Amino acid sequence: MSTVSKRYALALFQLAQEQNLVDTIESELRAVKQAIADTPELLGLLNNPKFSVEKKKEFVKEIFSACTPYVQHTIMLLVDRHRENEIANMASDFVALTNEEKGIAEATVQSIRPLTTDEADGISHAFAAKVGKRSLEITNEVNTDLLGGLKIRIGNLIFDGSLQGKLERLKRELIS
Repeated sequence: MSTVSKRYALALFQLAQEQNLVDTIESELRAVKQAIADTPELLGLLNNPKFSVEKKKEFVKEIFSACTPYVQHTIMLLVDRHRENEIANMASDFVALTNEEKGIAEATVQSIRPLTTDEADGISHAFAAKVGKRSLEITNEVNTDLLGGLKIRIGNLIFDGSLQGKLERLKRELIS
């Protein structure tokens, strides 16, 4: 994440707080980030020097017409300043600010099969306190290489309770 994206995210976050639109703008920015991830051509279009800044802003207005004017204007401001590559980072930084305010941490949980809602809630409850948060926003990834158990990543912390991880630790113990 860059200083530039953090500045824009903070300005938008403060505006969202003033307008009581934090949740709305957060969900819109998650969609923007997903759209950029799913459609690499979009960023290519916004970076294309053949198009004028005004034309790029028209694209933004058309593509993100469902978003609030605050989100549209922030993206257009980034386009104005030739910072199109910072749009996804700004969205991530905004989500991080909202999570921090709500006491939520983002977690990636790898499991051998998809987690049920109850399992995800149990993991959130058990691990949120370990990282000083109220709850976890869990993204579940299915990884059949684990053999069993879970691998949980919260920020830069990794909790490896997978059978594969246990076998690796046992292997290292036996070798040393």
